[in-house]
Amino acid sequence: MTRPDSTARMAGCPVNPRAAVPLSGPRFHTDPHRLYTEMRRDHGPVVAVELPGGVPAWLVIGYRELHQVTSDPDLFPRDVGLWNQWPHIPEDWPLLPMVGRPMPSIYFSAGAEHRRHLAMVEPALEAVDPFALRRTCELLADRLIDGFCGRGEADLLAEYAELLPVLALAWILGFPDEDGAQLAWTMKTLADGGADAQAAYGAFGELMQNLLALAKSRRGDDLVARLLAHHERFSDEEYVLDLMAITAAGHLPTADWIGNSVRLMLTDDRFAAALGAGRHSIGQAMNEVLWEDTPTQILAGRWAARDTRLGDETIRAGDMLLLGLAAANADPHVRQHADGAGGRADPTYSGNSAHFAFSHGEYRCPYPAQQIAEIIARTGLEVLLDRLPDLDLAVAPGSLVRRPSAFLRGMTSLPVHFTPVPAVGGFL
Repeated sequence: MTRPDSTARMAGCPVNPRAAVPLSGPRFHTDPHRLYTEMRRDHGPVVAVELPGGVPAWLVIGYRELHQVTSDPDLFPRDVGLWNQWPHIPEDWPLLPMVGRPMPSIYFSAGAEHRRHLAMVEPALEAVDPFALRRTCELLADRLIDGFCGRGEADLLAEYAELLPVLALAWILGFPDEDGAQLAWTMKTLADGGADAQAAYGAFGELMQNLLALAKSRRGDDLVARLLAHHERFSDEEYVLDLMAITAAGHLPTADWIGNSVRLMLTDDRFAAALGAGRHSIGQAMNEVLWEDTPTQILAGRWAARDTRLGDETIRAGDMLLLGLAAANADPHVRQHADGAGGRADPTYSGNSAHFAFSHGEYRCPYPAQQIAEIIARTGLEVLLDRLPDLDLAVAPGSLVRRPSAFLRGMTSLPVHFTPVPAVGGFL
């Protein structure tokens, strides 16, 4: 198979260059629902797409087809080693960190190896005390709000939503207090994907190595101590990679869950009257975001273990399938009352959790991790709106800028203003 380019592909490549949809462009940020509706109309539930560098893949946007893929880990494993495009992927391919390489971690392993890691990680996450986590999040939220509440204005993303999840995760992991700020910097810098991203990744790994060494030298009841207490031994590399996967998966999606929920509540009249005392409305907004504005829009990926059919397409062994979580959530087969052009969700979905925001099947986000993310996000929203009840956007809603990615859906900033209030002293 020759390297895909703009002029030719061999028959073994999954994408016809004349039909493939480039997985980039402003519409993924400005109007993704309508774009997915057009994809479904023109291509069906499985869409041939082209990633940067002419790399071919399939984007699964049908709810039923996505359920089929995520429910069959034998036919569609998360085994990047199967990928038939490896001979054509350069070392500096920009999506390589997201797609990954075969490595001994919970996220980049498949089959029995994945289940071995999950058997260690899931009970350790499940043992996190939800009441202690909520209290910690309240204190952390107060501490962060104290940093800007006297100004009457803030960028809620940079000063709050991006910091609260990583500080809460630092508490769960057992990071020393003095390392919490460094961990927050590494995660934010990695998310920004700028010139310092590689340095931040190195610092991230070093922090996890230091944390592992510290956990081995002390007795504790944090998450790392519970991983080490698991009956099966893992290598230091495996522990570090799993810790990095847990932290990275829990940081940005939770931050964007907070940010996207605040944006919804500040721009939708249904929530306007409830901002000051509407804790029930907070839950409604959070669930609607998971349906309509889910932080992870596209997830990489699955790889076909053999030739098969999906939708109306022939999938070849080793083809990569991208999980169109947001598009599947808007599939009219499950959204009978939704506007076919991607309008507002029908209110009956406000209590429906059958979305794909956390994926599905064997490789879904573990249930204890989902609970942890919900506690962090909900507590952060409740404390924020209790402390700053007249919170409002400082810019026109249409001027908010989305993160430049077809895979993730958050904002680059969330400027707000409010009546200045005194600090309360939220310290752990």
